[in-house]
Amino acid sequence: MASSGKLLRTFRILSALLFGGGITCLLAGVLHPGWGWMARLQFLPAVLRLAGGFTLGNAAIVLGLLLLTWACGRIYCSVLCPLGIFQDLFIRLRSWLAQAIRRRNAKRIQVYAERRKKGEMPARPPRLLPEIRPFPFRPAHTVLRFVLLFLLLASLFVCGQLLLSLVAPYSAYGRLVRVVAAWATGQSVAGALLPVAGVTLAVILCCACLWGREGWCNTVCPVGTVLGLVSRHSRLQIRIDDAACTACGRCSRQCKASCIDVARREVDASRCVVCFDCLGACEHGALRYGRPVRDDGRKPAGKPEDAGRRRFLVTGGLLVGAATRLRAENHTDGGLAPVAAKQPVQRRERLVPPGAGSVQAFYAHCTACQLCVSNCPNGVLRPSTDPAHLLQPQMGYEKGWCRPECTACHVCPTGAIRPVRREEKMSIRIGTARVNLDLCFAYTGKAGCGNCERHCPTGAVTMVAAEDGKRFPVVAESQCIGCGACEYLCPSRPESAITVHGLHTHIRK
Repeated sequence: MASSGKLLRTFRILSALLFGGGITCLLAGVLHPGWGWMARLQFLPAVLRLAGGFTLGNAAIVLGLLLLTWACGRIYCSVLCPLGIFQDLFIRLRSWLAQAIRRRNAKRIQVYAERRKKGEMPARPPRLLPEIRPFPFRPAHTVLRFVLLFLLLASLFVCGQLLLSLVAPYSAYGRLVRVVAAWATGQSVAGALLPVAGVTLAVILCCACLWGREGWCNTVCPVGTVLGLVSRHSRLQIRIDDAACTACGRCSRQCKASCIDVARREVDASRCVVCFDCLGACEHGALRYGRPVRDDGRKPAGKPEDAGRRRFLVTGGLLVGAATRLRAENHTDGGLAPVAAKQPVQRRERLVPPGAGSVQAFYAHCTACQLCVSNCPNGVLRPSTDPAHLLQPQMGYEKGWCRPECTACHVCPTGAIRPVRREEKMSIRIGTARVNLDLCFAYTGKAGCGNCERHCPTGAVTMVAAEDGKRFPVVAESQCIGCGACEYLCPSRPESAITVHGLHTHIRK
C-alpha cells in the first residue's frame, strides 16, 4: 500500500510539473499559441466560455472536468490548476526549510548535551531557531466559503468581471507570470498590473505559509468551492481503515489542506486536493485511495484500487505534451536615429480584437488572465488601467498593428475572443479610421507622405488632391476593417494624423 501511494504521488508530481511548466510558458509567450488547449482546460474560463455560447466542445470540457472530479476527487486542483501547483511548490520549500531548522536545532541540542556530559558548563542554553509547524486539522469554513462565492457571483451584476478576475486562480497566476516575463525581457508593465500582481502574490504566499491549501484554495477560490461540492461525493477518495489506524497523526501533519481528522478517522473529501502526501506518511497502511469498503469489511469486486489507478494514469496522460516550439522575436531598428514614441489615443469607442463580436461581449467574458497580451506578437494588446476594465486587455496601435494574418489572440480560454479563420478576419470591421488634417504631413506640406494609402491592406485609404493642390487621405468606411496599419505607420508624432476608433458591435462585410 505504501509503495502504491508513493507511485501515485510521484505520478501526480510529474504531471503537475509538466502541466504547470507548460501553462507557465504559454502565459509567458514562450510556447506557440497552438498549445492553448492547456488554457482551455481551466475550469472557470471554460464555464465563462460555455456561458457565452453553447458548443459541444465547451460543454464537453466543463462536463469532463466535473466528471473527473466526481470520479477522482479534486485532482484538478493539484494537477491542472497552475495557481495550485505554484502553492504546492511554495509549501514544499516551506517543508524543506522546516526540516533544515529541526536538524539544526537537534544538532545544537546534541552539542549542548555532549558538553554537559563532559562536565563543561556553557554560559547559556543553545539558541534555537523558531520551528515551522505543520498544518493542523481545521474544521471546514463552510459558511465563509459559500458567502464569498455568493458575493463573487453577485458582483458580476455590479462591477462585472473585476472581483471575479482578481481571485480567479488562472487569471491571478497569469498576471504573476506576465509581470515576471515582462521584467525578464525588459518590457514595460502597465501601471495597475504591477501593484495588483504584487498584492496577489503577497496574499497567496501568506495564505500558503500560514494555512497551506486551506487558506486560499479551500476558502477564497470559487473554483475550489464549486469542485468541493462535487468531490464530496467522489467515487475515489482518501479513506482511513479504522482497524489499522493507530491515531499517530503522521498523515494529518503531512496534509497541506488540513482536512484529515485523526480523532474521528475521517477525511473531508470536499477539501482534499488529492495530493497523495498522506499515503506515503502512514507506516501502518491505514490510508488508501479507492472506493468505500462494504459493511462486511470486504472491498467491492473488480479490484477498485487498480481500476482507480488506471483511470488516474489515463487522465494524467492527457496532460503530457510531446514537444514544444519556441517563438523567436527579432526586433531591429536598422540603425536609424531615435524616433519619438507615440502616445495612446483617446478613442471614441474601445477597440477589441476580431472574434470578440462586440465590446460588451468581450468584457463580459474576459477574466484578465493576460494570455492574449503575452501572446500578441505585434504589441497591440496591453492591460487597461481604466477602473471600469481594470487589467482587462485593450487595443492600441502605438507599438504595432493588428495584422490580418495573425490569430495569436485566439488562444483565449474564456471565449472572449472566439477563433476566426485568417481569410475571415479580413471581412470583420472592428473600427474605422479618422483623419486629422492638421497633423497630416502631406496636407500641411511638410513631406510628400502617403504611408496610410500604401500600407492599407484593404485599400480603404486613398490620397486625393484638393483644389489648392494639397494631397490628403480619404477613408472609405465600408472598406476599413480597423486594423491600425495606417495609424501605426503614420510618421506624425506623438499623435498620428490618422487614428482608428472602435465599433461597439463588429460588422461582417
